[in-house]
Amino acid sequence: MPATAHYVSEIVKRDDRDRFLTAVFAPLPARGGVMALYAFNAEVARVRESVSENLIGQIKLQWWRDVVAAIYAGGDVPAGNPPAGNPPTGNPVVEGLASAIRGHSLSRIHFDALLDARAQDLTDESPPDVAALENYAEGTSASLTALVLEVLGVGDADSKLAGRHVGIAWALTGLLRAVLYHARANRFMLPHDLLAAENLTPHDLPEKRNAAKIAAVVEQIARRARAHLETARDFRRLIDRRALPALLPATLADHYLKGLARRSFDIFDPRHALQRPAVVRLAWNAWRGVY
Repeated sequence: MPATAHYVSEIVKRDDRDRFLTAVFAPLPARGGVMALYAFNAEVARVRESVSENLIGQIKLQWWRDVVAAIYAGGDVPAGNPPAGNPPTGNPVVEGLASAIRGHSLSRIHFDALLDARAQDLTDESPPDVAALENYAEGTSASLTALVLEVLGVGDADSKLAGRHVGIAWALTGLLRAVLYHARANRFMLPHDLLAAENLTPHDLPEKRNAAKIAAVVEQIARRARAHLETARDFRRLIDRRALPALLPATLADHYLKGLARRSFDIFDPRHALQRPAVVRLAWNAWRGVY
């Protein structure tokens, strides 16, 4: 593996291990592009937690917008890293992203949607309702899945629809797994309307109050994630088989949601933070060609 590709893969392995585990099932000609997309996503996703001021976060996101624009313009991409006081150096993630975009003719619209959705991270505003949360999940995760499908050479409507629902389900599952992590950073991702219906406020989360009521809210979002998984699996006999690596996060989402249900949707249960990916199940499903 070339040094650049290895570096990009290590970023994904470190910062997004679940997607890394699914990416290894992509065929070799496409795997580098898949890893580059996941590394790009990991870099963008951690912008919010890497800055202390909203303005700096906006500058970093704009840097990535400029990178994408330069790649599509066919010119030289910006050198160095997102502004953070780092010295200008070659950026393997940018190089890998440029190779993926140009080598697979990726659709820019999905990058724009992803970056627009990530800009919401900088506002620290809670979603007003479940629909807004799902829109965020679609922008951040389903857009990424759509790009991975393109790298895999998949373009049929059924596979795209399956990918959309897997992407939303995976994002909702991930948000539930990270509720307390986000709350410690003053980010509250549980929708306002569901909290209000249970007479809760976002501050009940970091203070670990009203666990049963919070569990009721978590359960409703988990049900939405489960519904998206079921819809995605309605297409299982119709999809292009090459789409499987992009859809395998469904297997991991299913595993995490079942674990959450076994714990009665109690995110304060210490086991919640300790749950690990179902590697054996993932490999088994990949071998069987199911998600």
